[in-house]
Amino acid sequence: MKKRINLALQGGGAHGAFTWGVLDRILEDDRIEIAAISGTSAGALNGAALKSGLLEDGAAGAKAKLDWLWGEIGASDQTHLQSWMQGVSPGSVSHAVESSPFYQALDMFSRVASPYNLGLLYAHPLRPIVEQLNFDEVCAKEGPALFICATNVRSGKIRIFDHDDTNTDAILASGCLPTIFQAVEIFDPKTDRVEAYWDGGYMGNPALFPLFEPDFPSDLVIVNINPLHRDEVPRKASEIQNRINEISFNGSLFRELRAVQFVHDLIVSGKLSRGSMKDVLVHMISDDALMTQLSVATKSIPTPYVLKELKAAGRIAADAFLEAHFDDLGARSSVDLREMFS
Repeated sequence: MKKRINLALQGGGAHGAFTWGVLDRILEDDRIEIAAISGTSAGALNGAALKSGLLEDGAAGAKAKLDWLWGEIGASDQTHLQSWMQGVSPGSVSHAVESSPFYQALDMFSRVASPYNLGLLYAHPLRPIVEQLNFDEVCAKEGPALFICATNVRSGKIRIFDHDDTNTDAILASGCLPTIFQAVEIFDPKTDRVEAYWDGGYMGNPALFPLFEPDFPSDLVIVNINPLHRDEVPRKASEIQNRINEISFNGSLFRELRAVQFVHDLIVSGKLSRGSMKDVLVHMISDDALMTQLSVATKSIPTPYVLKELKAAGRIAADAFLEAHFDDLGARSSVDLREMFS
C-alpha cells in the first residue's frame, strides 16, 4: 500500500530549483502518493507543474513538466559549462553574480525606485512561462489538491487559491515581491472588488492549514528553502536585507508549526480526544548548509549552473530523507518541533 503525503513547498525565488530536485527524486519512489500540495512563490510554480504533469502522464509526466519549467526559467543544458565549472561551488558563483555590475544596478534601482516607475515598459518576466501551463490540469479536481497562497495588500490577510480560482495571475501574485514586481490585481468574490496581491510568503510560506482537512493524510512533508539558522551575523546591506526576508518568510511557517505542536501536546495529554483535531506528522527536507552559502542574487537572477546544482542537491536531500525516514511516514514525525523552537 502506498504512503500518502501532503507537500508544503516554500518560496525562495530561483532557489526553488532545490525543490525541483526534491520532487524529481520523490516521483521516482512508487511507494509514495502525493495527496495535496500547498505552495508559495516558487513553491506555487513547482506545485502547478507537478500537478499538471501528474495528470498528463503520471510520475514521468510530472518529472518532464518540472524539467520544462526550470528549463524555461534558465536551467539550460550547457554541458561544456558544467564541465568547465566542475569543482566551483554554487556559493562562489552566487556571490560572483551578486558582485556583478548588472546585479548591483538592479539592486540599487529596487531600493530607490518603484516597479510602477517603469510605466508601459513594465512586464512580468514569468508571465509568458506561466501562461503555457495547462490550467485545465492545474485546476482539475482529479489528482492532488493544490493550494496557492498570496497576501492581500490592503487587508494584510492571506488568500488561498484552489481549483476554483487558480490561474496565471494567482501564481504570479504568490511570488510578487513588491520591490521588484507591481502588485497583481485579481477580483475577490468575498469583497466584491478587485484586490491587489503581494508575495504569499508574508502570510504563509507556505500555508499549512489547507492541508489539515480530514480527507488528507496526516503526513506533512515541508520542502524548506529559506535557511532556519545562520552561524554568521550578516554585515553587508544585502546580507542584512536577505536575512530579514528569511526570518520574515520563515516566521509565518513557524507560527503554524507552533499550532501543530500545541494540538499534538493536547492530544498526547488527553485534553483533546483523538480524532477531534488532526494530529499532524511533520517532516522536512532541506539543505541549510548549501542555502547559507548562496547570496540573495541568485534568487532573482536564475543562473544555469546554480540551478543545476540546486536540483542535484534537492535530489540528494530527498534521497537521504527517504532512506532515513520512509518508515516514519504514517507513524511519527521526523522533525522535533520543540527542539526547532528552542
